Amino acid sequence: MTRSPATPLPPPKARRRLREAAALTQTQLATRVNVTRATIRAWESGRTAPRGRRREAYARLLKTLAEEDAARRTRSAPPPEPAPTPTPTPEPTTVLEPVSGPEKGSEPEPGPGSGSEPGSGSEPGPEPAPEHPALTPAQAFDALYEFSAPALVRQAYLLTGRRELARESVERAFQTAWERWPEVARDRDPVGWVRATAYEFALSPWQRFRPRHRQPEPPPADPGDRTLLNALLRLGPQHRRTLVLYDGVGLDLPETAAETEASTPAAANRLLHARETVAGRLPALADSRVLHQRLTELASAERLWAAKPTGVRKGGERRARFRTRAAIAFTVALIGATALTVRTAPTHYEPAVSPGVAVRGVPPRVAPGSLSEAERELRQKLRDRLQDGPERLEPRLE
Repeated sequence: MTRSPATPLPPPKARRRLREAAALTQTQLATRVNVTRATIRAWESGRTAPRGRRREAYARLLKTLAEEDAARRTRSAPPPEPAPTPTPTPEPTTVLEPVSGPEKGSEPEPGPGSGSEPGSGSEPGPEPAPEHPALTPAQAFDALYEFSAPALVRQAYLLTGRRELARESVERAFQTAWERWPEVARDRDPVGWVRATAYEFALSPWQRFRPRHRQPEPPPADPGDRTLLNALLRLGPQHRRTLVLYDGVGLDLPETAAETEASTPAAANRLLHARETVAGRLPALADSRVLHQRLTELASAERLWAAKPTGVRKGGERRARFRTRAAIAFTVALIGATALTVRTAPTHYEPAVSPGVAVRGVPPRVAPGSLSEAERELRQKLRDRLQDGPERLEPRLE
């Protein structure tokens, strides 16, 4: 009997966007699918996936929300108008996050064949896009690493305040991405996938138990940078992560909430608390634009480096081979121990025969001596008494 394929679902971030576009809360969506709010939250964060009838009902509901969202966009879209060719202007870039897609508030620039040229009688058709050779998985991974690794190292430094831990967390995240490369390559935002993994490793509470991370590292040379870094490190891990994602990287509030696995109101509260704490120590950073500039300057002032992509890939492959061999060796040892136990274990219980031991200290058995006068009187008294008890009274007829 063959199992039918599971109903396809959009990515977790897309599920959250569809729900928020329809102005539905997690509780309302859970009521429509007949599940709990915690289940919807787990589905939207990607921790769990629906199965069976719940998956089908959830997929139908998301499809309906997507159709409604597309209809709203069609109704609200203005009619296309020919636009003049814009003059290219240099855009400001940030050292915290390389732009991997359209930023919020930005519009795509028209291509060479999108508008009508002055004086032309008819609009030219779109020019065919140039064909690029397909990249191998290793080449695509190297391109993603060279594009985003330096910025991710700087972000991890703002989270931890440790240069070596920042570099190691980014390398571990890319090694994990290489192990799951088909999944990461198909992801809508592979940089966000790696970023979330690097943040989880950098903020892991187990890092404090590592001997190499117990010793403090040299602080930044600039006093202002030291004060800002200390203010960041005084924040809680989740508040620090929310502040870096929103004011440092530049994500919007729903994306920040989705990446930190929190609701949008909770992410907003964390962001406000983090800003108030930083502004309490540095009043000049009350403005979000000034705070973004100072975070960028703090991250770019340190000499942070990232390893070569080839070394990261090979390191991940070595770690995967080591774990595989260790698992195989442990399995073989367990099978061998089990087989030895089955071979040598007795099939039935045989009680052990205890060896004979001479008993010492027991008095020898002797014949009783002569009775005393009191013992003889007691014996005679017992003999004289009736052995069958008192006489029974029998009724007689008179």
